[in-house]
Amino acid sequence: MPTRHLSDEQRQRYANFAAAPSPDQLARYFHLDRSDREITDGLRGDHNRLGFALMLGSARCIGVFPGADVEIPGPVTAFLVDQLGLKKAPGLDGYFDLKNGQRFRHLALIRERYGFTEFADNGPARFRLTRWLYALCWSGDDHPGPLVERAASWLVVNKVLLPGVSVLERFVGRIRDRAQKRLWKRLVAALDDKQRERIAKLFDGSNESGFAALDALRTVPTQRSSGEFLHHLDRLEAIRAFDLRPAPPRGIPAASLERLARVARAGKPSAIAALQEPRRTATVAALFHTLEGAAQDNAAELAEALITDLVKDAEAADKKARLRSLRDLDDAAILLRDMAKLVFEENVLPLDQWRDALFERLPRDDLVAAMAEVDAIARPRDAKPYAELLARWRRARRLFFNVATRLEMDAAPGGKAVQEAIRYLAKIADWSNAKMRDAPTAAVPKTWQPHVLDAEGRVADPKAYVFAIIDAWRAAVKRRDIFTSPGTRYGDPRRGMLDGATWQASKLVVCRALNRSLDAETEIAALAKLLDGAYLTVADRAASNPDLRFETIDGKTRIVVTPLDRLEDTEGLRALRPAVQGRMPKAGMPDLFLEIMQRTGFARTFTHLSERQARVEHFETSLCAALVAEACNIGIEAVSRQEVPALRRERLAWVSQNFIRPETIAAASARIVSAHTALPLVKIWGAGDVASADGMRFTAPSSAIHAGPNPKYFGQSRGVTWYNLLSNQFSGLNGIVVPGTLRDSLMLLAL
Repeated sequence: MPTRHLSDEQRQRYANFAAAPSPDQLARYFHLDRSDREITDGLRGDHNRLGFALMLGSARCIGVFPGADVEIPGPVTAFLVDQLGLKKAPGLDGYFDLKNGQRFRHLALIRERYGFTEFADNGPARFRLTRWLYALCWSGDDHPGPLVERAASWLVVNKVLLPGVSVLERFVGRIRDRAQKRLWKRLVAALDDKQRERIAKLFDGSNESGFAALDALRTVPTQRSSGEFLHHLDRLEAIRAFDLRPAPPRGIPAASLERLARVARAGKPSAIAALQEPRRTATVAALFHTLEGAAQDNAAELAEALITDLVKDAEAADKKARLRSLRDLDDAAILLRDMAKLVFEENVLPLDQWRDALFERLPRDDLVAAMAEVDAIARPRDAKPYAELLARWRRARRLFFNVATRLEMDAAPGGKAVQEAIRYLAKIADWSNAKMRDAPTAAVPKTWQPHVLDAEGRVADPKAYVFAIIDAWRAAVKRRDIFTSPGTRYGDPRRGMLDGATWQASKLVVCRALNRSLDAETEIAALAKLLDGAYLTVADRAASNPDLRFETIDGKTRIVVTPLDRLEDTEGLRALRPAVQGRMPKAGMPDLFLEIMQRTGFARTFTHLSERQARVEHFETSLCAALVAEACNIGIEAVSRQEVPALRRERLAWVSQNFIRPETIAAASARIVSAHTALPLVKIWGAGDVASADGMRFTAPSSAIHAGPNPKYFGQSRGVTWYNLLSNQFSGLNGIVVPGTLRDSLMLLAL
């Protein structure tokens, strides 16, 4: 079991002042109230008063009593000196002298008066911390680094002095290891003898086909094509035929199961085979717990993408056909316009024989032909391109027939009508020749009803009915009114809602992980006390608050709060703005690239495919141009210059093909990050409490499953959005691939 879970930087921050505390932190941890001042006022010497206050505030803030080797931030000392009424900060060398017992007496007094205890001596606190950490690990939140930091925060809040960093790392590691072993044992115990034997045969050294079978079953589709979809459905049926679908034991959180299954899906079979028991069997069991659901998710995702492509192709073809017939429509519209003008503007038409007079000017046959032309070409704004879809009938029938017959799907109340229609279609072998007069029609969208239904409300066109249900299925899947069962990403969105016996079985772990009481009355009483305290505080200050008043209008009293006044810019701020603006470099992106390249030397990490350094002149310029072209999705044509040897198109293509690879980009990024970390400003820039989610867009092959169109960003190509969550200290906190440029806000909760 590894015992070192924190990075070097995290270990330096542990039980230490990583940066100067903010004003809010100073007020929270280093404020001396009346009882604190009574103690400090009774001490002799300014150094003793400051030392005592510093020990007390540090214990509250960082969980330790700092020694002489700890650098105390200047704002902390200044804040305490101001409260103690000292003219200047006295020296504390004598206070930290080991021969001087005054500091140790102060530490004993702080422990006694304020309830601070040592980690090794406080058994009840260790038990509560163990139980809380175990609940976190069991519920799936078992990343060791964050667990150590959360444990340290818990100890500080509960007035337990922090132990050494290695002690706490080992403490957390033991709890995490215990939770993992319990998970493995529970998963293995839930298997019967036959299932254990089948898993063992997968890794039998004499059976080489076991590895191949496991690798084939967990393969995911990579191409956006009908052939890949059918191959994946064959894989899904092979998973079902493998007959190793153990039911997950009760009480195991889905997050823990999914995390263990992710290891089996991504790891090499040889690496899984090298795991010790019972971990190996538990890992494979977790894989098969989730394998069918993951395969169904992939199938539903690919089917939705292929149906979207089919509809988009039909819409594009319909648009082209309409453009070709636009001239005929214009002629018919002009003729009908002339007829309308005669009716509305001409006063000479006789009332009793107006039709004959109208047809004398505009022949009847011409008007009838114009109306027929309009009927043939014009359509409502939301009309479906049925004629073009009908030309793609074989492709649509083949795709959706497999969806209806080979995917196991269920429905929420809003999707029951679609589910009924799909079950009806699944029972019909030949969609091309079936009449479908008795088909359920509740799921037919309104825009499809003119094509599908007759005057009696029954199906008149079976093929139009199939297309209508395809359209309804696609919309229902997006809303998850239709979902895969089993499934995760495309599964039942209600599956995480606990009720009844399921909630009672999980309530203890959930409440411990959230640090909440099992007793509802206790939680309500705490909230009521908090609300009552806030109400009394506001009521006590209301009479003396000039910005708060009560107005009665029409017998109803309402609270009116004066809006905040605008803060005027100070003279220093007005002088600072032009000074900063004047110092900002006027440089473009290539200039910035070249300067950073010179400062960090990251160009040396871009080696040729032969692992050799480039030996051409002005390689840095060529590399910079190729990187800009790829990063901005503009292509090398936009940055190539034939008159500049380093920027010629063939030179840039050579650099892009031979030097820009994932491993060279990773090495260059590591060098840039290392140089950035060494900057003094980074250590004081951001506290990590501000987060932002944003997307980066990349072109992708049209065969990619997640690729989507957007001419604004990808031109005629397709692309994806890498949606990433970052803070003002860390990037890559989480990330997902978003098809095309789908609205980012819809994906925020998925992060």
